[in-house]
Amino acid sequence: IASTAIAVYPIPRISRSQSMDVLSSMANISGYRAVTEAAHNFGRLFTGQITAAGKIPPAKVLVIGAGVAGLSAVGCAQSLGAIVRAFDTRSGVREEVQSMGAEYLELNFEEDGTGSGGYAKTMSKEFIDAEMRLFAEQAKEVNIIITTAAIPGKKSPVLITKEMVESMIPGSVIVDLAAEGGGNCEMTKPGEFRVYKKVTIIGFTDLPSRLPTQASQLFSNNTAKLIQHLNVDGELNLDLEDEITGAITVVHDGKVLWDPEAQNKVQKKTVAPVKLETVSEKISELPEVEKKKWSLLKMIGWLSAFVLVALIGFGGSSEFISHVTVFVLACFVGYMVIWNVSPSLHTPLMSVTNAISGIIVIGGMIHLSGEQIILPAIAVLIAAINIVGGFLVTHRMLEMFRK
Repeated sequence: IASTAIAVYPIPRISRSQSMDVLSSMANISGYRAVTEAAHNFGRLFTGQITAAGKIPPAKVLVIGAGVAGLSAVGCAQSLGAIVRAFDTRSGVREEVQSMGAEYLELNFEEDGTGSGGYAKTMSKEFIDAEMRLFAEQAKEVNIIITTAAIPGKKSPVLITKEMVESMIPGSVIVDLAAEGGGNCEMTKPGEFRVYKKVTIIGFTDLPSRLPTQASQLFSNNTAKLIQHLNVDGELNLDLEDEITGAITVVHDGKVLWDPEAQNKVQKKTVAPVKLETVSEKISELPEVEKKKWSLLKMIGWLSAFVLVALIGFGGSSEFISHVTVFVLACFVGYMVIWNVSPSLHTPLMSVTNAISGIIVIGGMIHLSGEQIILPAIAVLIAAINIVGGFLVTHRMLEMFRK
């Protein structure tokens, strides 16, 4: 019998597959559950308080690995009031960690651990030695350590040694999310809960199933999106050339298509680094004929602009010229301001533009009472679109801060 079988866990981590990514959904739950497990076994408050009965220091949490699970743990621990620190070999996650209010720990070592498929790669011995010294220092200070470092197809690296566990404050907790691959903590027993030298070590490998309702909901959503991806006009369509479909198809028409090496190649597909080049650099790479053509076009453009300015100067009224001058200056200043704003602030910037668009709408409405109504009507329409879009973006931004 010709059969077809697909697996949901090898979905490649690309933009269009995010809604189907079961692993990310389960990792998100694991990170959250890791913090609640740690809080349950910690026996103290996470947030610091000053009461009549005395001062309560805040808990210090170290999250090793800032992937999906790690960031989920950072967010949960931060919301509970703990002092959160995070470390990852991939320098690209620094801004994500800091945007959540946590401290990002760095090494004085030039090496990036960004690997394939959103995972970290194996680092050099020198880098590992440096990070182990960092973990040894942190182990003496923090109360809770959550480890998430996993390398697909390999044993989980040991990051917390026996000596580090022994140096921890009595009553501390370690939650090892990499227990299924052997564990990041040397003293972890996969699937078990243990106490060693007054330090609780949690090595559960079924954390998503400990939040069954949420796990089922996310899994069903992922599966529904996957079915929609495979559905073409109500029929199952397995396009093996598609990056997602080809990666998850194990058996098709009775033939085994699963190839672990091929899966690794899919995960290792990365975008080549893009070198940002200026226009002058691009022009210098063109052939001589193209360079002359480009120079001619550039000259014509400048000449046309000069003629246009001259015509406006000789033929336009002084009031019109003043308006054009203000408009040109506004375009220049606006361009310089917007492009010098950090990308992380673009969403709040959209919120601020609502006020500017409101001024434009009022000006357009005032001019609608005059004889010329076409230009004011266009101004009102465009500004209104910007206002509506700005409020939608602002609403989504504020929703992120509501509990």
